[in-house]
Amino acid sequence: MCVTQWLCQLMEAGLLRGSFVAPKPQRRLRALTRYRKTQIAERQREANRLHKALEDTGIKLDCVATDILGNSGRAMLDALVSGTTDPDVLAELAKGKLRTKLPALREALRGRFETHHALIVGAILAHLDFLDEQIGQLSEAIEDELGPTGLAGVALASTITGVAARTAEVMVAEIGTDMSVFPSAGHLASWVGRCPGSDSRPANAAADAAARGRVEPGRGAGVAAGPFPRPARRTGRARSRASGSPQDMRWPIVALVHAAAVPGWVVARPVPGAAHGEGMRWPR
Repeated sequence: MCVTQWLCQLMEAGLLRGSFVAPKPQRRLRALTRYRKTQIAERQREANRLHKALEDTGIKLDCVATDILGNSGRAMLDALVSGTTDPDVLAELAKGKLRTKLPALREALRGRFETHHALIVGAILAHLDFLDEQIGQLSEAIEDELGPTGLAGVALASTITGVAARTAEVMVAEIGTDMSVFPSAGHLASWVGRCPGSDSRPANAAADAAARGRVEPGRGAGVAAGPFPRPARRTGRARSRASGSPQDMRWPIVALVHAAAVPGWVVARPVPGAAHGEGMRWPR
């Protein structure tokens, strides 16, 4: 008897536990959050194209303005596209604290902004406006799809260190709010693909690597692990040094992702006689 036939017999006898399959409302929410993520990534790529286009013109607006797509930077870019290239006129469009940097701003706005640059920058700005509108519509649809239960889960997940509202929405969409399907926090981390054994670089990396598949939950937890407190990051670097591979930071990052997934289970798991997340502590 081959293995497949044996597994079929076990399934017929009810001896195999079923895999976690999200309900249809959660799958709809997943589709929305995943598509929004692609639009956000596309917006970042388009912003990078804008920086590259400005570098070709010799304009160093990003050296003076913190965000070239802010109110002041956007006004200057729109003026450049419309044909205004005088640095003095462009600098006067600055608002707020940027007006204290007018001399440096005039110097940064001197460049070679030609007709083809205006066409490219104008197209990029129009695409950015379109993406902002799409991201806003998707965020509204996600909020409507979450409902009262989902919004309560987002509020709870937002109490975890490093988890913003948008990341909390991704966590709710990927793992849901019903933690009864995961017997323990370790089961959730394993399902995400960031099991406890992946917190340091092993001797045989292939044998203990982070699991493939279920990429979206792992990415969501990875976003949450990004702004972790500095002590956690120092711990990751210490683990990397202890593993004998200081250049490879992948395994400490996996450890932080695991540390972000475990509190998600603890917070969402109802505990009799205790508030959600009460007594939760970060793993050392």
